[in-house]
Amino acid sequence: MKYYIISGEASGDLHGSNLMKALQEQDNQAEFRFWGGDLMQAVSGTLVKHYKELAFMGFVEVLLNLRTILKNISFCKKDITKFQPDAIIFIDYPGFNLRIAKWAKKQGFQTHYYISPQIWAWKENRIKDIKKSVDELYVILPFEKDFYEKKHQFPVHFVGHPLIDAISNRAPIDPSEFKKEYQLDQRPIIALLPGSRKQEVSKMLEVMLTVTDTFQDYQFVIAGAPSLEAEFYAPFIQKKNVHLLLNKTYDLLSVAYAALVTSGTATLETALFKVPEVVCYKGSKISYEIAKRIISLKYISLVNLILDKPAVKELIQGDFNTESLTEALRTILDEYHRATLFLDYYDLEKALGGKGASAHTARLIYEKVSDE
Repeated sequence: MKYYIISGEASGDLHGSNLMKALQEQDNQAEFRFWGGDLMQAVSGTLVKHYKELAFMGFVEVLLNLRTILKNISFCKKDITKFQPDAIIFIDYPGFNLRIAKWAKKQGFQTHYYISPQIWAWKENRIKDIKKSVDELYVILPFEKDFYEKKHQFPVHFVGHPLIDAISNRAPIDPSEFKKEYQLDQRPIIALLPGSRKQEVSKMLEVMLTVTDTFQDYQFVIAGAPSLEAEFYAPFIQKKNVHLLLNKTYDLLSVAYAALVTSGTATLETALFKVPEVVCYKGSKISYEIAKRIISLKYISLVNLILDKPAVKELIQGDFNTESLTEALRTILDEYHRATLFLDYYDLEKALGGKGASAHTARLIYEKVSDE
């Protein structure tokens, strides 16, 4: 079978690569053409566009790059038409993917959406497009099944979260050896996960790095994003007690004592590695004011949303400052607080449904394609 896969971010590249491996186990004739990244390219098939070319964050940045986005949409439609896949698989990235799905459905292509758009957070009216354009929807968060089926009468598959597989399949790392390998000293590590886009990383690190002098008993290590070059981080690592590791986020989290994390998938990854964290977010004034008016959620981190309680501290916009961050970091370094948080993290993993998300999704997709 021929599969056309579209993912537009680093996380989509990870989940796409694992899904491709699982599809190969179901279908030994699987042929892939995809938008993604290095991880997907390492599996098999043809990379059409790298996600580094597609990373536009926030309302203002999207508007400024609208011409490029529209060109990509037009190109994608032509490329799909030429490839003639048996199934198109969309991975998150809703602004782009829902446009292609709407077109693809009209053209008679079979459409599968893996990792639902977060319409429960904002743009809930997108449910109309999903119902019209998506044949099968695979959700990875436990509350999403009720959201779609009970609130919107749209059947979906809850397949569990693919991060559980991605993390649990990793070999253990010895913290002492890790520190020696990357020329770190033996103090505990506080990981800094500032995001993956230049605009975002600059904003987040500007505040995160203001606390480094206060915590001299720890060393701070920035998790460099695969989408950014080492040169970009050079100004940030001039500060004393700050280090950089590129493309080693999971290795870093496996040995970290605590973490400061930008809101997004990384908050969930950090929790699944059982690392106490402070969740941070700061956007442009315009983007934040717009978001505040259209998003009505109690929390911004997936950890708190899934557990439906403030298990991890969230510092948003004006609250994300040196004083608040220092206080929050002190809290997660406290042993009593850490013990309580670890219990919440175990509850979180149970709620996510256990292992096997990629295999489960691949089996459902192959069965659907084979029935046609």
